[in-house]
Amino acid sequence: MTNPTHMTLDSWIEHEAIPFSLNSPATFNAAVDKVIASLGDTVELLGFGEALHGGKDVLILRNQLFQRLVEVHGYSAIAIESSFPMSHAVNEYIAGRGPASYEAVHETGFSHRFGQLHANRELVEWMRSYNASHPVKLHFYGFDSPTEITGADSPGHVLHFVLDYLTAIDKASGEKYRSRIEPHLGQDAAWENPEAMMDPTKGIGLSPQAAALRIATEELIAELSVRRPELVAESDQIRYLEALQFALEARLLLNYHADLARQSEERMSRLMALRDAIMADNLACIASRERDRGKVLVFAHNSHLQRSKAELHGEWQGNSYSWAWWPVGAHLNVMFGSRYAVIGSAVGESLANGIGQPEPGTLENRLTAAPGPGRFIPTHQGQGLPISSLPTRSGSVKNPSYSALTPRSFTDFDWLAVLDSTTYSSGWPLLEELNTSADE
Repeated sequence: MTNPTHMTLDSWIEHEAIPFSLNSPATFNAAVDKVIASLGDTVELLGFGEALHGGKDVLILRNQLFQRLVEVHGYSAIAIESSFPMSHAVNEYIAGRGPASYEAVHETGFSHRFGQLHANRELVEWMRSYNASHPVKLHFYGFDSPTEITGADSPGHVLHFVLDYLTAIDKASGEKYRSRIEPHLGQDAAWENPEAMMDPTKGIGLSPQAAALRIATEELIAELSVRRPELVAESDQIRYLEALQFALEARLLLNYHADLARQSEERMSRLMALRDAIMADNLACIASRERDRGKVLVFAHNSHLQRSKAELHGEWQGNSYSWAWWPVGAHLNVMFGSRYAVIGSAVGESLANGIGQPEPGTLENRLTAAPGPGRFIPTHQGQGLPISSLPTRSGSVKNPSYSALTPRSFTDFDWLAVLDSTTYSSGWPLLEELNTSADE
């Protein structure tokens, strides 16, 4: 199908924007159905990017989108920008196993304190309720690496999961690997020292113990690989793939710790790149696990899900920085091709997040002038659209995670979801903490 050609951006918006309201299920569901129909049947992973962390209405949009995808379009899972290992606890909860309340998993099942977001609680409770009354069960995943902006987890968390799995099937083999691995793990606090992010000499990822642990982890991965038929038969395919992915996660996490301890001008770009590579591998595993069941909605910041190279520029402690790396979306575009599609998001204003009205002529200004209060619009990869001189709106004075649309957004995303406004997410104190730190 040939993309329509528009002489102006306003003509494109007038003819192709699909308006919706989050308060009107009929208009929202009809709009979603049109978007999904346009993407075709090949999509296995559908990304939905958020323009900022902390946008309450963007999270509500995500929840309603996932519900429609489940009920009508054959989706069986959601994967969010939260720790892959930690999300196991949430998935057990929505399956009706393990803890009996959300309070028991909202800290242990999410990274970045995302479990405190009210919208995430609503999502998880809806999935648990759905699973209680439907034969095809939904799955919840985090796909982020076990890292934070202040450091990274100890590899012991994921390695113990794998060792417990192997020991439950073959006690002698499991204990053999445990006796090799545990002496090199040491204390979690040494791996998770937050000072290592800014000072490589505080990292232990290049120590002799870390080197020995990397060798032992490789051999554990080999053990799982060569015994695949036996281990699947003794457990099941899902549990085996989960254990194998945890072992692969440990390998990449050890690589991350090695780079954390290495002095290099490219150090931060390398750490960013490793994190997104881990995220892409996790999503490939998740897609493989869900392939016979359904499709997967992937939710993360726009900058993770975009197809082009990610860049971050700024100043920290008096020093300017410029980092560039390949994000998750770029990896998925190569790994999945047309089986990956992505919807980026944008907002007009958010006073609570320090985002004022978009300047005249910017894409957000033009899009929010169209009927709303929300609208989907196809990018057509920018073909036929005069976008080269499109101005970029100003950023946020409160929320550093906010990113505006740019001409590159047309090739980064297949569709855009644009809201007139959003409030700040209730239940999540990060924005207040950031502003308190800035004031100090």
